[in-house]
Amino acid sequence: MTALPNPAATAHLPFFITAPGDTDVLFNVMLVVVVASIILTGVIFLTIHSLPERMAHKSKKVQFDIVAVLGLLGLLSHEHVFWVAALLLAFVDIPDFLSPFRSIATSVKSIAGRETADSFVDHADSSPPAIADRSPRDAKETGNA
Repeated sequence: MTALPNPAATAHLPFFITAPGDTDVLFNVMLVVVVASIILTGVIFLTIHSLPERMAHKSKKVQFDIVAVLGLLGLLSHEHVFWVAALLLAFVDIPDFLSPFRSIATSVKSIAGRETADSFVDHADSSPPAIADRSPRDAKETGNA
């Protein structure tokens, strides 16, 4: 026995109406679209959020660390001021004030005749030199001098 349609129903049904027991194609397509849009939104958000860190990657290590911490604080606390501060710090190149002073200190040490930090050798592991049992006078008499 076949079921007859209701006489009040139209003869033509839209494509998104499925018969009982058939696969709902529109639901499956929309499921893929929603999952893809959620993943794409997350990727775009995290890409934009990591922008200051990627910009500061080519700068000095201290500046990169500060920008990375500010970006992480902005991500976890949802405070946009941290992200904006990280972005501004990534744009600004902090001048290196310590290198000239290190160069001056190294030059002064070399002028004074002291060892520099680069040529410093740690003598803590070496044993003391052996002391000869003979006096210099005994060495002259035996001809070993």
